[in-house]
This record gives sequence, structure tokens and C-alpha cells, in this order.
Amino acid sequence: MSNFDPKRIGLSVDVKPHAYDPVTQPELFEGVLPRRVVAFVIDVIVILAPVAGVAMFIVLFGLVTFGFGWLLFWFLFPGSIVWSLCYYGFTLGSPASATIGMRVMDLELRTWYGAPCYFVLGAVHAIVFWLSMRAYLTPIVLAAALFNERRRLLHDILVGTVMINNESRAAALRGTQAGS
Repeated sequence: MSNFDPKRIGLSVDVKPHAYDPVTQPELFEGVLPRRVVAFVIDVIVILAPVAGVAMFIVLFGLVTFGFGWLLFWFLFPGSIVWSLCYYGFTLGSPASATIGMRVMDLELRTWYGAPCYFVLGAVHAIVFWLSMRAYLTPIVLAAALFNERRRLLHDILVGTVMINNESRAAALRGTQAGS
């Protein structure tokens, strides 16, 4: 290479194909959307139960300390944000790649190229979901699933994830489809 040839700088990007094909693997996507809603409700209950417990403790502590304990309410909202991010990060970053609600509903969250989730991706997935809901994009967030074959919601598309049935449910669905 001579001194006058252009030098290649930067980072080479390896574009990976989608790991999950709804045409060849329909069992991975069958019934995911309604079960995803139930999983979300379960996760909200799991997140809100400790927050409600802490709030009740602060009320009682405030009564005992003649009102001084109620100053702890200033920490309740930031603490609930940290708790939620840790919940989503640790549960989605676990080997099951699913929150408690997703595990109950036999779902898992994967990257679009098939890798399991990790802590940061789980936390970012939750943040993008909350921001999209907060930005009054709720109909768009939900309607996006009706217009793509993998039934991905808007925040799934933005973050690069896909919600699928876990292996045990997919195997059971394969068995019923083969028996039909």
C-alpha cells in the first residue's frame, strides 16, 4: 500500500441475520402477544408490592417519629425507579432471559440475532418502553405488533429484541402442530 492510497479507518460491522423466522418457526410466535400482556401485569405486581410495603413502612415510621420519618417519601420515587431497573436488568439478564411474569407465561426475550439478553439490554428495554409509553405513543407501541411478522412492539424494534415462546412451550406447540 502506497502513501497515496486511501487508508481504511473505523470499525467493520458484521450484520447478522434474524435468528427467528416466523414462516419456518411459527411455534416461536404463536400466542405471544396476549401472554405478553399477562406477563406485564404480573411484573407490575412484582414491582409494586415491595414499593407499597416500603410506603406503608414510611407511613408507620412517620407516625412513630412525629412526622420526621415522612421525609423518607422523597426517596420512594427514585428508589422505585432503581428497583424497577434492577428488576428488569437482573431478570432479563438471567439465563432464562425473562422476567418473573415472562417465566410464568413461558416467554423469553432475545436479541433479534438470537443471543440471550444481558443486564444493560434488559434495563434499556425497560427505559425505552417507559419513555415510549410516557411520550403518548401507546397506540403506536401496540399497533406496531400488528404490522410486522414477528409481532414485535415498537420498543422491541428500537432496542433490537424479539419476544418468543421459550423452548419448552415451542416444543409442545411443535408436537401439537405435528399431530394435527
